[in-house]
Amino acid sequence: PLSLSAEKMAGFSFYCLINPPILFTLPSESPLSVLGPVKDSPATRRGARKIGELVVSYAHSNPKIIKPKKKSKYGETLSPYDSDEEEQLDDESDEDDDDWLLNDDFAEVAEYERKKPKSQKQTIAKKDVKKKLVKSWEKPEESETDEDDLDIDITRNASEKKKEKKEKEKDSWRLDGRGKMSSRKYVEKLYPRLSEEIDIDPKWVPLLDYLSTFGLKESHFVQMYERHMPSLQINVLSAQERLNYLLSVGVKHRDIKRMLLRQPQILQYTVENNLKAHISFLMGLGIPNSKIGQIVAVTPSLFSYSVENSLRPTIRYLIEEVGINENDVGKVVQLSPQILIQRLDITWNTRYMFLSKELGAPRDSVVKMVKKHPQLLHYSIDDGFLPRINFLRSIGMCNSDILKVLTSLTQVLSLSLEDNLKPKYMYLVNELKNEVHILTKYPMYLSLSLDQRIRPRHRFLVELKKVRKGPFPLSSLVPNDESFCQQWAGTSVDKYLAFRQRLLLKEFANKYEKRG
Repeated sequence: PLSLSAEKMAGFSFYCLINPPILFTLPSESPLSVLGPVKDSPATRRGARKIGELVVSYAHSNPKIIKPKKKSKYGETLSPYDSDEEEQLDDESDEDDDDWLLNDDFAEVAEYERKKPKSQKQTIAKKDVKKKLVKSWEKPEESETDEDDLDIDITRNASEKKKEKKEKEKDSWRLDGRGKMSSRKYVEKLYPRLSEEIDIDPKWVPLLDYLSTFGLKESHFVQMYERHMPSLQINVLSAQERLNYLLSVGVKHRDIKRMLLRQPQILQYTVENNLKAHISFLMGLGIPNSKIGQIVAVTPSLFSYSVENSLRPTIRYLIEEVGINENDVGKVVQLSPQILIQRLDITWNTRYMFLSKELGAPRDSVVKMVKKHPQLLHYSIDDGFLPRINFLRSIGMCNSDILKVLTSLTQVLSLSLEDNLKPKYMYLVNELKNEVHILTKYPMYLSLSLDQRIRPRHRFLVELKKVRKGPFPLSSLVPNDESFCQQWAGTSVDKYLAFRQRLLLKEFANKYEKRG
């Protein structure tokens, strides 16, 4: 016989079964609230679960609510039950995923967009549950599985699967298909020497890989880092845009390496606001397109100077103060692009005053020197000008003769004394039997190669007995090979070139024996 409390409890349970809405008010989120009042039926009683002596009908006690054979995206069989614990774990997992995306500056957009907002996922999940509840309510079946144990196991398994998938996504994240972006071990393996010298940010790898295509090695990256560290922090796409523009204006692929080593800041100069403005400035000087790339390659620091505040004033100084004709400015810049980034007021005045005082050079003569060889504005007075002027004096030339030579062939100031000027003078006097004053008429002699031009032509004409006694005619050294053979040697170019080759080999052998 039931006790009084048990009898009351049984009566209460029976009353709740026939009037479930009076028992409690369901929350709006509950799947049962959308089904209306629960009717007393054998199906309901079969799906009921006993809690002590109190019988309450649960919507999730029916395994048909979620089909047992339905597979998750991880390939696991889904639990036929719902759980607040699973939603909580999913939320935590989503938060971890969001943190991972925020911590990576290179998160792939496609991966990010595939993640739906949590609110949207929950809404869709609820709608699916509601539809399945209605269907399962029509065909109730009895559950024989302990839903609490199954729910926890499946939830834990799904959470672990999500973490594994997230780790795989991290591991498979590659830059240019070459390696893991976040792996410092990968970076150290790829650039071992560079990793020893500096602390490489993995985000630099795409840029380093791209710059390597121009022939830059790890030692070069160290130089760039020491010269201007921010240049290695540039986005690879920006670097590609800027270097591609330089290539498009005529810079040669092989010159990019030298430019970056001298001026790594080029990677930071924008195309629209910097590079194009400087290229337009050069074109405005009358420099042909075919020469633009060469000028940029020789003087990459040009881009660090303001067009309006620095470059244009320099051109104006060349025209107004130095006296270079406006039509000749472009030619001067082609011969010496460095002139654009010099302090002309200092270099011009000091050299003009020196030549005027030392040789009595008039202004017009110095202007001609600058026009023919503007590099003289770079040469040191003590180490460049004076030693060569003194050498010409030492071989018997007066100041007026020296001025004639320098005005006609200003590049004499750039020639080596020991390897060039002295050997040519000795050959002129001892072999060619000429006097030094002939240089005022043929100053070009000093610019010709002794091994490739002067000696071969002299010896060839001697062998052919085309030379008369007395001073050797320096005019035979001026024309090209074809004209020389036709006018002076009276033979074929091939015969002369073969003779020159034998002579060069013989001279090389003699030098090698002397060194040995």
